[in-house]
Amino acid sequence: MAKPKREEMALAHKTQGYEVGDLDRPAGDRWVTMSNALTRAGHGLTLAEKRIVAASVSKLDSSRVLKPGEVPRTKITAAEYSELAECSMPTAYEALQDAVKKLFERKITFYEPAHKRNGKALPPTKVQMRWVGEAKYQDGEGWVELAWWPALLPHLLGIKRQFTSYQLKQASALRSVYSWRLLELLMRFKSTGKAEYTIEDFCASMDATEKQRADFNNIKRRMIEPAVKELTEKDGWLIQWEAVKAGRKVKAIRFAFMRNPQGTLFNEGRTQKTEKIAR
Repeated sequence: MAKPKREEMALAHKTQGYEVGDLDRPAGDRWVTMSNALTRAGHGLTLAEKRIVAASVSKLDSSRVLKPGEVPRTKITAAEYSELAECSMPTAYEALQDAVKKLFERKITFYEPAHKRNGKALPPTKVQMRWVGEAKYQDGEGWVELAWWPALLPHLLGIKRQFTSYQLKQASALRSVYSWRLLELLMRFKSTGKAEYTIEDFCASMDATEKQRADFNNIKRRMIEPAVKELTEKDGWLIQWEAVKAGRKVKAIRFAFMRNPQGTLFNEGRTQKTEKIAR
C-alpha cells in the first residue's frame, strides 16, 4: 500500500484537532524549539522516548500563543518514527508501544534559584513535572497521541526569547541519548560557539546517577567522550572540551564547537578531547 502524501497526512491530522506544524515537510527538516530552562533541565527519557517527544515538539508552533485552558495534542506515527530513527517498521511499532507505556510517568527536573534565609543562600529548589498529561497508543495502527502537561506549555509555546532551537534531523538518528542532550546543551550557545556548565548543572541535564556524579571519570568516559565522538562523526561538528578545576575537583565543563567545513569526513583524532581551549 502506498504511503499517504505528507500534505494528506497534515490535513487528516489537522481535521482531527492535532498540532501539525509544517507536517508537509520531511520530519527531519522540522525544528525542535524549547525554552533554555527546559534545555538545561533533566529530561529523564530513554532514546526512543526522546525521539518521540522531540518529533512531537517539532510539530508545535513555538511562537503560537495558546488560548486559556487550551492543551495541544500531537500524533506520531510508526512511519514517522521509522523515518527519523532509520529503522524498520516493526522496530518502529515496538518502540512506540514500549515508549507510551512509560512516557506518562517520565518527569522533567528543574532546579530554580532559591531565596536566602537569614542572609544565607539556600540550595536550588528542585521542581518536577510530567512531559504529558495523557498518552495513547492505537494497537494495530501504530501511532502515539500525546497531550502535553499544562505547566510545561510555557516552555514550548509562545516563546519569544531565551530559547534553544535545532533541526530534528541533527539528532534523530543518534544512537545515544547523551549525544542528543549534549547537542541541545551546545545549541543553546550556537551563536557564540562556546558553552560552559557547572558540573552540577551538566550532571543534572544528563540525568547522571549519584554513582556517576561521584567520579568525574565516569562522566568523562560514559557521557562526554562518546557524545563528542558521535556528534563529530554523525552531525559534522568539531568539538573541543576541557574540565575546569578548582584544585583537584572539577567545578565546570567548558566547550568550544563549530561546524566542520569538511562535513563529517574528518580525522578521528579530533573527535576526542583536544588541547585546552583558549580562555
